[in-house]
Amino acid sequence: MNELTLTALRLGFLLLLWLLVFSVVGAMRRDLAIGRRNRTGAPSAREIRRNPELAEPPARQQARQLIVVEGPLAGTTMHLADSPILLGRAQEATLVLEDDYASGRHARLFPQGSRWFIEDLGSTNGTYLSDRQLTRAQPVDLGVPIRIGKTVIELRP
Repeated sequence: MNELTLTALRLGFLLLLWLLVFSVVGAMRRDLAIGRRNRTGAPSAREIRRNPELAEPPARQQARQLIVVEGPLAGTTMHLADSPILLGRAQEATLVLEDDYASGRHARLFPQGSRWFIEDLGSTNGTYLSDRQLTRAQPVDLGVPIRIGKTVIELRP
């Protein structure tokens, strides 16, 4: 093998090695960004550009209560503060659901600015916002039903 071929192979191998390093670093950055977004629950600027309804709308009526509309706890009312609400069967949940189809830590309802968002916490049976299953945190408007198993809750002014 001549000297030129050997040098070309070495440079090609070095180039492939650097491509591998950059792809690993890029994957780690994406994973860290997704983890950070899951912890804060806030939609990123890129998500807001793709989906404008995630942006905070101008003056709207504030949600003050969480009401259980259907299910074993129908009629239960909870006043909303500025802290997240954990929904599930676990005793440490803010609203303990007496529903066989709810997971221990099923979903989280949290404020972001003047809006409330709901996110599924990896539940077995899923969380539904107005008949659509959640795949990421979604804004919740007043009166829109959130279904967890047989329990349906709504935000009210």
